[in-house]
Amino acid sequence: MNCASWPVASATMGDGFHTFMSSGTFISFEGIDGAGKSTHIARVADLFRQAGRAVVLTREPGGTPLSEKLRELVLHEAMDPLTEALLMFAARREHLVQVIEPALARGDVVLCDRFTDATFAYQGGGRGFDWQVLAELERMVQQRPVDDATTGHAGQAGHTPEANHTPHARHTREGGYPTFRSTWTPDQVGGDKSGRFDSAREGGYPSLRQPDLTVWFDLDPLIAAERLASARVPDKFESQPADFFAAVRAGYARRQAEMPGRFARIDAAQSIDEVGADVSRVVSDWLQRSAA
Repeated sequence: MNCASWPVASATMGDGFHTFMSSGTFISFEGIDGAGKSTHIARVADLFRQAGRAVVLTREPGGTPLSEKLRELVLHEAMDPLTEALLMFAARREHLVQVIEPALARGDVVLCDRFTDATFAYQGGGRGFDWQVLAELERMVQQRPVDDATTGHAGQAGHTPEANHTPHARHTREGGYPTFRSTWTPDQVGGDKSGRFDSAREGGYPSLRQPDLTVWFDLDPLIAAERLASARVPDKFESQPADFFAAVRAGYARRQAEMPGRFARIDAAQSIDEVGADVSRVVSDWLQRSAA
């Protein structure tokens, strides 16, 4: 099916979509291999471009030359679970500083094939690695620039891609990244009525960079295995047994339960047309709520 036959979200988004175009937008796409993410990410990118948005397509692990090198290690080398988690977050930090934050500061749309939810699902769920250790790494790595964390807007005076490379203390003073603090105790769970994700209200941390919207392609691992059977030579994760992917799926469900306001679950067992229609509707509805 070509993009022309996919539901045209921009035709149903209304004036709110164009109002929202002035600010950066971060959407992640999650799910196990075989769920069909890549096809639909490309189509969402086309829809945003048709509406006049600048789009950055990226992935995790990866997204920068260094992060891509770390990706190869993570996907193909045997290692201790903590080493694996540390490499994932090291790649993510580089990705955030070099690609994601500058793009959001420019007002671009960032569409990311997996983000931190995948680490919780694969390393936390599939590997059974300590969830709280992953949460601590998340808090260390995903601090937003100070201007964005305190005002909710990226790209203000003092925040430039070059500022991300200045000494840590200068970041804190001049609109870069804040000093790491792990003492925040959230007391509410839930998103705000606008539809934009509020990490403090959802059991997260108010200064952390999280996607505005996460589209989760949920699929039975046995169906995913059938789809991947002849697709390519599997990496070390794709070659895991079905029970591993059942645990990954449970990890995604746990992550959604922790931050329901930014998650949209898609039944990826449907036909490609049906999944495409659902993705279009989810993005359209979210944009309208965000612009309200």
